[in-house]
Amino acid sequence: MPYTVSTDPSGSFLTLTSPGSAPLRFHALWLRDNALDPETRAPGNGQRLITIGDIPRDTAISSARAEADHLSVSFAPENKTVSYPYDWLEKNTYDRATPPKAGWLADGVQTWDGSLAPPAFEWDGVRSDAAVKRRWLSAVARFGFAKLTGGPAAEGALLDTAAMFGFVRETNYGRYFEVRTEVNPTNLAFTGLGLQAHTDNPYRDPVPTLQILYCLENSAEGGDSIVVDGFRAAERLREENPDGFDLLAGYPARFEYKGSDGVCLRSRRPMIELAPDGQLAGIRFNNRSSAPFTDIPFARMEAYYAAYRRLGEIIDEPGMGVAFKLEPGESFIVDNTRVLHARTGYSGSGSRWLQGCYADKDGLLSTLAVLEAEA
Repeated sequence: MPYTVSTDPSGSFLTLTSPGSAPLRFHALWLRDNALDPETRAPGNGQRLITIGDIPRDTAISSARAEADHLSVSFAPENKTVSYPYDWLEKNTYDRATPPKAGWLADGVQTWDGSLAPPAFEWDGVRSDAAVKRRWLSAVARFGFAKLTGGPAAEGALLDTAAMFGFVRETNYGRYFEVRTEVNPTNLAFTGLGLQAHTDNPYRDPVPTLQILYCLENSAEGGDSIVVDGFRAAERLREENPDGFDLLAGYPARFEYKGSDGVCLRSRRPMIELAPDGQLAGIRFNNRSSAPFTDIPFARMEAYYAAYRRLGEIIDEPGMGVAFKLEPGESFIVDNTRVLHARTGYSGSGSRWLQGCYADKDGLLSTLAVLEAEA
């Protein structure tokens, strides 16, 4: 789109204007710090080659010209000229009229309820076709979960799933763990009991940000998998009870696990985690691993528990969950900072054997970004 540019008389900032769009303002220091020239950023990896101390304190815009496809800016006292593509400036603008409401979502994140059809992809397609892999990872980034079908019903195949985008995060449970009935389980996940929707390992700091559950056998009665969008549950709580939302976001809960010898894990984090600017960043919800809450003021404790109860009620509503039964060779991946998972109880007849492992979202998002750049 055509742009015109004007510079403040002080040279401290400039303004880009275009018909039908809000003006975009950029400070001189911000533009200089983010210059795209090879003296400022390494051409190969884009890393910055200068420190903030290398930029003169009195940096100012001496001139600016709006060219056909880029903005050209000259800086004093360095007498340096840098070009900025318009699409780069639009993508990185920070000049917004009003701060977003607390609990806002990052671009590309879509909340959902039980009406969502589970995004599903074929194992062989993901392994052999970059476009299919890109769609799979994009679904995880957008919805917080996705299924894989048609994989091998072989022990350890979940490690191959993790290797498609990143690396396994090893914990005290090992590189991966078995999810099936045990005689003396160290965790309720290893029984035939039904499990309330929860995020895994809230007692870790940081939590594993991804979990993969891979089916090897599933002939038992019941044992359906259920996923619930914690971000949608948080949105609903904010709509119904803004004060309750603020309580769960504003005070840390406590979580603890010490179910096996030599392990005692503790964390102190809010159930609804916001970034400093109010972006909805994470959910930690796991009744089995909750420790006594001791960080909420006496005068707010009853209101805190009311909000906690209501969040649990929203999560437990049948219309919030997407249910499916995994077949051997099928798996699903969840964003463990957002999507809660549950299962229905299953009987002693037949068998149910899943394997699980953890991974981290940075690897998935990195692989997705590379695939998108190559598309």
